[in-house]
Amino acid sequence: PFLIIILPKLFIQVILIKFKMKVLVIQPKIGMGDMVIYLPYIHAIAKKFRSPVSILVKDNSRAKELLVDDDQINEIIKLDRTSTNTGDHDGVSGFFNLVNDLKIKKFDKVFIFSSSLRYLLVSKLAGIKNISQYPLFRTRDNIVTSAKIFTEYELETIVSTQPCLYVEEKKIQNSKEQFSNEFKHICLGISASGPTKRWSIKNYIKLCEKISEQIPSKFYIAAGKNDEDLIAEIFNSKIKSHCISFTDFKISETLPIIKNCNLYIGNDTGWLHISSALNVKCLALFMDSPVLAYGKYSKNINVIVPEGETEETTTHDTLGADKISFDKVYNKCIELLIS
Repeated sequence: PFLIIILPKLFIQVILIKFKMKVLVIQPKIGMGDMVIYLPYIHAIAKKFRSPVSILVKDNSRAKELLVDDDQINEIIKLDRTSTNTGDHDGVSGFFNLVNDLKIKKFDKVFIFSSSLRYLLVSKLAGIKNISQYPLFRTRDNIVTSAKIFTEYELETIVSTQPCLYVEEKKIQNSKEQFSNEFKHICLGISASGPTKRWSIKNYIKLCEKISEQIPSKFYIAAGKNDEDLIAEIFNSKIKSHCISFTDFKISETLPIIKNCNLYIGNDTGWLHISSALNVKCLALFMDSPVLAYGKYSKNINVIVPEGETEETTTHDTLGADKISFDKVYNKCIELLIS
């Protein structure tokens, strides 16, 4: 019975590999962080089928900038769904728009990293014969565990949870030439998806001042246009001459800079996961998001949680921003900078 179940799947995979069939990955989550977290599984699929894959993702995944140098991605297709239900792929008409958008590309195989019935039906109506998907209607999961179990089952191979962002070596070297060896270079992730997930900007300024007293350092402020008030506070402080803001940079332009940094310090935000995927040591402050989901998948991430909490208890609604120990953060920063 086991062979009867396994052999058809193996046969299909062999056929798909042999004839370089077109493979699609649907990853509908929002944000840069989630996009990065799914990369090991997308890369594993491309490796298994010995061919670059296409991905269907939302614009705010920033995939087009994050993956500009990734030769394992063949095409990035925009999934136009919005919180206001006004996207080209929202609603009933949007459902059929997406069917038509995928049908013309004639995919042979799809991996759906979602439990949504919508994407299953879209894939079927788009004429995709071979469909692999999460169990339908699952409402809660660990983003890393679910993706790993699903991919390993479908590919029948072990997949590392460590993501990798690819950056052209020439870009890395050009950026490195702008870095002074007299300083340590630190990516400072002051941004966050909400105020409860953000350590006080005054703490970050104090931290940078204290680090600079011990170890001469330059700070690269990883934040966007929505964080202009926080950035302004930094550039009105004593450390302003040692800071460079990413505000006016494209995401793709920040990658070689971060790659050359010695350390990431910051909140649980997309910049943390980018830094981790660029093989940079990270110190992540978790105060209102699940450590077990977002802080334990990478060898590069070190975690600090609120006083009185553990990695297991720090999750959504922990609301522990005021309980992050400044001394613990500072001491761990120094340890990582000199190690």
